[in-house]
Amino acid sequence: MFKDNLIELRKLNGMSQDELADRIGVSRQTVSKYETGESLPDIEKCKRIAEVFSVSMDDLINYERNNKNNLGLNVPPKGKHIFGMVKVGDKGQIVIPAEARKIFDINPGDNLIVLGDESQGIAIVKEKGLMDLLRLATKLC
Repeated sequence: MFKDNLIELRKLNGMSQDELADRIGVSRQTVSKYETGESLPDIEKCKRIAEVFSVSMDDLINYERNNKNNLGLNVPPKGKHIFGMVKVGDKGQIVIPAEARKIFDINPGDNLIVLGDESQGIAIVKEKGLMDLLRLATKLC
């Protein structure tokens, strides 16, 4: 997983092994060993690699592109998530994946606001979060 993610992220960002090595303070040979699986970086180097590519350390190490929930997509940027696919029911209902409910603290009885942009898609936000933001905006004006 780690070695595959490292190769993918480096190539996706158009970076050579030399460039990555310079950014994280190791030799090109060390980066090559990371990519072949011959060795693994220590925690500090792993943190630097994650920062270079703006991904979480967890995703850098554990992300599995071929996991059915990840839809074959690349490692997501830090703070961005792929929760998998949901199916729309007969009445337009969807089930928000458990991981998404946990991360965004969505609980039974919460009110959600559905926003839409015809060119961007649909967004779902908690009513409380949006209302707090609107109250703050009116105070600043």
